Amino acid sequence: MIGKKKLYSSIETPETFHQRINTDINFDLIFTRDSLNVENPVLFSVLKGSASNKVMVFIDSGVAKAFPHIIHKISTYLHYHGFQCPLAPLVYPGGETVKDGWNYVRDMMDRLLEAHLCRHSFCIAVGGGALLDAAGFAASMVHRGIRLIRMPTTALSQDDSGVGVKNGINYNGVKNIIGAFAAPYAVINDFDFLRTLDARFIGDGVAEAFKVAIIKDLEFFSYLEAHAKEIKECTWPVIERVVKRAAILHLDHIGKGGDPMERGEARPLDFGHWSAHKLEAMSGYEISHGSGVAVGIALDSVIACMLGYITATERDRIISALSAAGLPIFTSMLEKRDVNGSLGVLQGIEEFREHLGGSLCITLPKGIGDRIEIHELRHSLVENAIVFLKGLDANKK
Repeated sequence: MIGKKKLYSSIETPETFHQRINTDINFDLIFTRDSLNVENPVLFSVLKGSASNKVMVFIDSGVAKAFPHIIHKISTYLHYHGFQCPLAPLVYPGGETVKDGWNYVRDMMDRLLEAHLCRHSFCIAVGGGALLDAAGFAASMVHRGIRLIRMPTTALSQDDSGVGVKNGINYNGVKNIIGAFAAPYAVINDFDFLRTLDARFIGDGVAEAFKVAIIKDLEFFSYLEAHAKEIKECTWPVIERVVKRAAILHLDHIGKGGDPMERGEARPLDFGHWSAHKLEAMSGYEISHGSGVAVGIALDSVIACMLGYITATERDRIISALSAAGLPIFTSMLEKRDVNGSLGVLQGIEEFREHLGGSLCITLPKGIGDRIEIHELRHSLVENAIVFLKGLDANKK
């Protein structure tokens, strides 16, 4: 010990210079229709403020199929307003395929470099949340950030993933394990894109609306509950109102929640997601994100009731509203066990813990319209909640 004291005494007193850098993040979320009509000024108004007129466009294959003339329309729009496209708009697979590993992201980066874009140039991503994630990740890495304009085309991307600051890919069977925080330059929500979607894809966005309503907005939950039948039937004025309100709630939390880059422990907007992400991966992504979230919401609502954070009446309201809106509350994947006999979904708890940085913090509803964070989740509680949901699902059939 004496030797150590002598050793340490020979070290000069360190000097520390603290640096604090405050970065303002600003972007507009714009709701419109017929956004690629040359007479619609929205996209032009976003692009015109840059010193560069170069634009690169990535399009979701599902969008290209549903809108066969979209490449021509967007090319015509950009040319009409005086912007250059060094390469023609490129089509990439939609869904989780585009963000499964590095292949497509690497190709996007190569194309951005080939087009000689700079930090003042624009990358426009037109598609669902997965395409936006991959394109946003690629754009964030080239020149440490090319300006990204998101044009979400699904209900899920318009009311949740498209309005956030996260980008990323799946890797080694873990969802969104690699990525970057990079805010878009702007988000343009064109409601016309939603009109071609199957009801199940509308449901993906509705699940995220339920998520944010249950933990933040009782009035919005009551609206979802009261209009569940119209939501299931895809009544458009209702769907558009749901998507818009959910998007604004997500935007409000990201901007005013005090932790846009998720450096803290809590992840309120991941309510229902610890199990949802695991269920998606376990199913090989046959379970969509929205379906996984709906089941995750039901599961965590049952757990919240068991812990006394919501009443049985509130639990039943949540589950009944999800079902009435056409969303699942149970999947047999919840019962799948590994070689050791443990429920596979329970691995989602540890993966979520690692994603959070080592400390578990799971958001549960506290009443409807508020939330509480818990820091441990007993496996037996999850097992009992699964049994309860299975019983409800069987009775429903």
